[in-house]
Amino acid sequence: MPDKFQLEPDDGVAIASLRELAKAENECTRCPLYQHATQAVPGEGRKGAHLMLVGEQPGDKEDLAGKPFVGPAGHVLDQALEAAGIPRAEVFVTNAVKHFKHEMRGKRRLHKRPNAYEIERCKVWLDIERRIVKPAAIVALGATAARSLFGRPITIAKLRGRMVELPDGTAAFVTIHPSFLLWIKDEADKEREYRNFVADLRRAARLLANAAA
Repeated sequence: MPDKFQLEPDDGVAIASLRELAKAENECTRCPLYQHATQAVPGEGRKGAHLMLVGEQPGDKEDLAGKPFVGPAGHVLDQALEAAGIPRAEVFVTNAVKHFKHEMRGKRRLHKRPNAYEIERCKVWLDIERRIVKPAAIVALGATAARSLFGRPITIAKLRGRMVELPDGTAAFVTIHPSFLLWIKDEADKEREYRNFVADLRRAARLLANAAA
């Protein structure tokens, strides 16, 4: 990774493994979100995975389990990956923000979108994940993930459907977050958006297949 990436947290301690990274993330106090979350949720997958999927932040289920994409949106993602011919075991799945941001509504914890400050303060962990895993391609799932990766606000519609390069040259694709599909009431609209989502994942898979050929 080039020098434009912040590769270590503020204390300057070098992080060389995913295990060390998960420990550092759980000790993180770079923004206030840690105060109300159960735990940090580190990325999951193998070092050397060719494809990295970056979501927004953990949800309620992920916060409790300590694993990314295990809730309703994760089930949608699993189905879409299978439809796209991408084994989840072969990808690295993570989030732009590692702690669950929420507000209480009675006894329920409702998701709140991370703000620009929280995204920026958490970017160091995503940068270290990228340095350790070294993916050949990254899929940004939603606007928060795209903002973290590109370092600026991104309109999904403008970049969706094509490969773009991140500042360090890594191939990237921008698509919706799978949670978007959960909010669509009309079944025809939901099916259409789901097919488009699967098509976005297939584009990343084809790029990797062509590179390996």
